[in-house]
Amino acid sequence: MAKENPLTFTSILTRSTGEYGGQYLPVPENVALKFEKKNGTCRVVCTLNGKLTYQCAVLPNAKGFYIGTNKKTRDELQIAPGSKVTVELKKDESKYGMPIPAEFKEVLKQDREGDKYFHALTPGKQRSILYWVGHEKDVDKRIQVSLIFVEHLKRNDGKIVHEALTAELKRPAF
Repeated sequence: MAKENPLTFTSILTRSTGEYGGQYLPVPENVALKFEKKNGTCRVVCTLNGKLTYQCAVLPNAKGFYIGTNKKTRDELQIAPGSKVTVELKKDESKYGMPIPAEFKEVLKQDREGDKYFHALTPGKQRSILYWVGHEKDVDKRIQVSLIFVEHLKRNDGKIVHEALTAELKRPAF
């Protein structure tokens, strides 16, 4: 099957008026509707101004559709509300909607029960774990966090108990 060409458009970085604040890029409806929903979301690979590529979701809001941005992205591109941004979107063909850290992949490979519980989670919870592990800068810390997540799932029959998990992640390693 041939790869689809990316869809390109210009958007204006917009400040949210909602209670949570934030800044986003509106996506034209005709573009957003070209991406099929999988597990409730439209996962895409987004390139902004031809410089920064990342995986994200096209999300609905009261005014149509949008892609969220974070401070790191805005700072890297030197954009602020009102800035014109060239957006290129293509379907995210990856398994999880984001990269799986090698350390976490290895932990799952070595732990069948942990692998089973991880893959029974919703795609959004899987992405949250991958994001958390992947944002650790140190390889040893990524291994430690991977083990904490997998052991937590096993101890709690595949469920995430947020208060307990938070305490486990804060506990110092020896």
